[in-house]
Amino acid sequence: MQSDEIRSRFLKFFEKRGHKIIPSASLVPENDPSVLFNTAGMQPLVPYLMGQKHPMGTRLVNAQKCVRTQDIDEVGDNTHDTFFEMLGNWSLGDYFKEDAIKWSYEFLTSKEEGLGLDPTRLYVTAFEGNEDAPRDEEAAMIWKKIFEDNNISGERIYFRPASKNWWEVGENGPCGPDTEMFYDLTGKLNKGLTLEEYIEADDKQELVEIWNDVFMQFEKKSGKVVGQLPSQNVDTGSGLERVVMAVQGKNNIFDTDLFKPVMDLIKSEAKNYNERSARIIADHIRTSIFMVCDGVSPTNTGRGYILRRVIRRAVMQMKNIGLENYSVDALVTVFSGIYASSYPELKTSQIAEVIEEEKEKFLLTLEHGLKEFEKGTDPFVLFTTYGFPIELTLELAKENGKTIDMEDFHKKMDEHQKLSQTASAGMFKGGLANHNDKTIRLHTAHHLLLAGLQAIVNPDIKQRGSNITEERLRMDFLCDHKLTDEEKQKVEAWVNDKIESELNVVRKEMPLVDAEKLGAQMEFGAKYPEVVSVYFIESANRQTISKEFCGGPHVGNTRELGHFKIQKEEAVAAGIRRIKAILE
Repeated sequence: MQSDEIRSRFLKFFEKRGHKIIPSASLVPENDPSVLFNTAGMQPLVPYLMGQKHPMGTRLVNAQKCVRTQDIDEVGDNTHDTFFEMLGNWSLGDYFKEDAIKWSYEFLTSKEEGLGLDPTRLYVTAFEGNEDAPRDEEAAMIWKKIFEDNNISGERIYFRPASKNWWEVGENGPCGPDTEMFYDLTGKLNKGLTLEEYIEADDKQELVEIWNDVFMQFEKKSGKVVGQLPSQNVDTGSGLERVVMAVQGKNNIFDTDLFKPVMDLIKSEAKNYNERSARIIADHIRTSIFMVCDGVSPTNTGRGYILRRVIRRAVMQMKNIGLENYSVDALVTVFSGIYASSYPELKTSQIAEVIEEEKEKFLLTLEHGLKEFEKGTDPFVLFTTYGFPIELTLELAKENGKTIDMEDFHKKMDEHQKLSQTASAGMFKGGLANHNDKTIRLHTAHHLLLAGLQAIVNPDIKQRGSNITEERLRMDFLCDHKLTDEEKQKVEAWVNDKIESELNVVRKEMPLVDAEKLGAQMEFGAKYPEVVSVYFIESANRQTISKEFCGGPHVGNTRELGHFKIQKEEAVAAGIRRIKAILE
């Protein structure tokens, strides 16, 4: 069974059970400054897990694009990747543990509607309990009955601590215990396992997690569980890559149809083939493709820094196996073919151009870095000034019989990160912050800024990225020239005029086709459900100033904003400008 059919079967299975299929959100989170990319399928749905009504109802299902880089150093083993698709189904105050667990088991094992996996190769975990929530005996009993009804013997249910079986998005937001499903990739463990044997098999990647049912019952504030959510929710996640691996009988994700054509191409072209290098190249190029498609450009901060880091790691491995002069266009073309039915937007020439341009820049950086290394330049300076990866510095030092003081390097990097507030480590961690008043006000100002740019500079201007914090808003947008001082002043005056006009901010739900006919601004690269949320900024006589697809939140009237001021306007990539602005 190929990956396209597995994805399709998942959506149809839950659609038949009353779930509405919703599209994947962009990799770039909407109005969430605390995390650079969507790292889980549930992240775009946090407002609904917290109690807001979803326009499509209480049962939802989708395949969500995600990026996680906290385990980036593990990429190259059998199961770790940076980009992945999370298959998920949700109950927003509807069904709970019994149906969630039952349907998870049915989809994994049913030959007619599901994946037909061998049920005797399944093992599960449940939450062992702590001061925040009791031991999840209910989930364990549901599993026990399922195994007994299907004549599956042996020890298969394990209680695990919060570090293993408790899911949360960060210091603030929804959270709860979970039950996880693991699959025996070897086919040799079906006699049942003791807890110690299960842990050992998990460590060896003989058992691989393929499904997770989270019971979102609690709310966390400032790192502490403070009580129950308004409703009991179910949030499930199943990594497509790992499921495909299990279904196709592979022991690693790179032998599946999601990677195999690219791996074969790399092997055929490499001068000095190395399996781990090839896996890193394949993974990082795939991640770069999806990032660029969702409007991210290589930069030295934020999302752009992560994209730059991923591309450069791929280039390093290409150099290791003699592919530094090989164009990435062929790899991009193969990946766009793999995802043609689900993500046809990947078939654009600009994606390969962005990655190839960054690759060529880094190859020049490598030349300069090598010269500085030979001079004995400090590894911290090599990294921060010349963009020379510490991994390469360590390799060169080993070849030349030298040692690197990594304690000194990390100390300097920690100080650097605190000063710059950019990410080498911290930015790769997920989490969901509360929407406070300052952030909400800047969010509404962000909508006015886009409308102002279109009114003053060019009606064809489109947003290509945003980041909103308590201190300022930042917008990336398509524009073919640097804004003149006059243009900036006029945009600033236009926004302040609309603030002083005390315009109402109104949220309306409507069919997608109607919103498109109205010309509402859409997020680049995003797919939308049949019913969407649109925010209008309009005068008392209903004259529309701004209309955008958006999940909120916003102020009720522009008079709440204060005075708008543009701080900076700059280039971030060819044809893409950036504005930073504040409210005084």
